[in-house]
Amino acid sequence: MAAETEDQTSLPFWKRKSLEEMTREEWESLCDGCGKCCLLKLEDWDTAEVSYTSIACRGLDTDTCRCKFYSRRKQEVHDCIVLKPEMVERFSWLPGTCAYRLIAEGKDLFDWHPLVSGDPDSVHRAGISVRGRATSEEVAGDQLEDFIVDWPK
Repeated sequence: MAAETEDQTSLPFWKRKSLEEMTREEWESLCDGCGKCCLLKLEDWDTAEVSYTSIACRGLDTDTCRCKFYSRRKQEVHDCIVLKPEMVERFSWLPGTCAYRLIAEGKDLFDWHPLVSGDPDSVHRAGISVRGRATSEEVAGDQLEDFIVDWPK
């Protein structure tokens, strides 16, 4: 029994804890910095299908793929969704590469994830992030359809 406990504690936190069991620091470190969740999305009201656009929230720094004002993001962007463990399974729009979604589905992180690779730039080198593919320009709502892309999924 002791060996079994020892084996469990040697596993990385994301393999031995649920999202709800994680500390704030562990939760925050799951974000790979891809920026995909910050892309503007369109939802078809009839089918509930969500389409990503290449237009990023004004708060996303498209070079670093991090929020420019993370600690006050909800005050700066009123419709910003502050993701919490109990919300992950409800948001089918989270990309298939998202660590929060992967953990909720009982899957492991990809090799390029910074927690696995030890390198925060590995997500960019792997071509997973929005770096070089998204723009933070302001676009009128009726023009968003012109910017629909399929690469975030």
